[in-house]
Amino acid sequence: MTRLLPRSRFLMALTALAAAACFPAAAQAQAAFPSRTVTLVVPFPAGGGPDLAARIIAEKLGPRLGQSVVVDNKPGAGALIGAGFVAKSNPDGHTLLLTPNTMVISPHVLAPGAGGGVDVQKDLAPVIAPATTPLVLVAHPSLGATNLKAAMDAARKSPGLPFGSAGNGSPMHFAGEMFKRSTQLDLLHVPYRGVAPSVTAALSGEVKLLYVGLGGAVPHIKSGKLLPLAVTEARRSELLPEVPTATEQGVAGVEVNAWYGVFAPAATPAATIARLNREINEVVRLPEVREKLMAVGIEVLGGSPQVLADFMRADHQRYGTLARELNIKAD
Repeated sequence: MTRLLPRSRFLMALTALAAAACFPAAAQAQAAFPSRTVTLVVPFPAGGGPDLAARIIAEKLGPRLGQSVVVDNKPGAGALIGAGFVAKSNPDGHTLLLTPNTMVISPHVLAPGAGGGVDVQKDLAPVIAPATTPLVLVAHPSLGATNLKAAMDAARKSPGLPFGSAGNGSPMHFAGEMFKRSTQLDLLHVPYRGVAPSVTAALSGEVKLLYVGLGGAVPHIKSGKLLPLAVTEARRSELLPEVPTATEQGVAGVEVNAWYGVFAPAATPAATIARLNREINEVVRLPEVREKLMAVGIEVLGGSPQVLADFMRADHQRYGTLARELNIKAD
């Protein structure tokens, strides 16, 4: 005689069979990533360092993934518009964000809810920090300064001399305010909507001084249209070995850099994050990619997702403190 299972045991067995049937499909879906075009969102206008880095990486990443990788510029709110868009996207690895560290600074200086209320610490998953770029103070030739001392002398003769940046709360803005604090100069901050517009303003002489990521200024430095005065890191950059640091020129306390991070929505599967990390690491190690990045003032970095997570945490704390000390707020 056939013995029937109790109802509770029957339901448990049925659930187990259903779950087992789902595992192969889930594994197959995960293994199939990517199944369509991957979008790399850049939260700044085209033409700046982040945009250049994204396009150089995307060109080689697509073939490695077996799908096209397209760059989509979504500027606004100090990178938070683009960050919010990615955070709300389907967490399947097909929509990613490439942003400078501006994203972790902006929440300290913009109004609550900027970018749709995205919480960059919780709503995004670190994938990789593929590159970094030194920040540099450049001058329009009409200022008549070829080093930091000469620029400081010019600023003392013209109180309220404007300096430009890629926007309120950008690393460039912080560098300028730290420079003001250290030198006690009377300078006026003029924010622009991204690196490219700020460089355009400097080239026209609208601002005589500009803090900028080297990635957005290399061709203009090479042509002599913008003159590099100082880099804002602890040591000289291999990309500008002839340009001394601010500290070397007697101005301490102005050390700021800009890293680029790739992020996915927070719930993206760990295996997808690992695949993206592995492939982007391989891409930035390619000699031709390294050469292209260096040609536009960007240094290769790479590493694990934890490296990027550590950068985020450190900068979030540091710039939160600096924003309070320097009274940096949104306009």
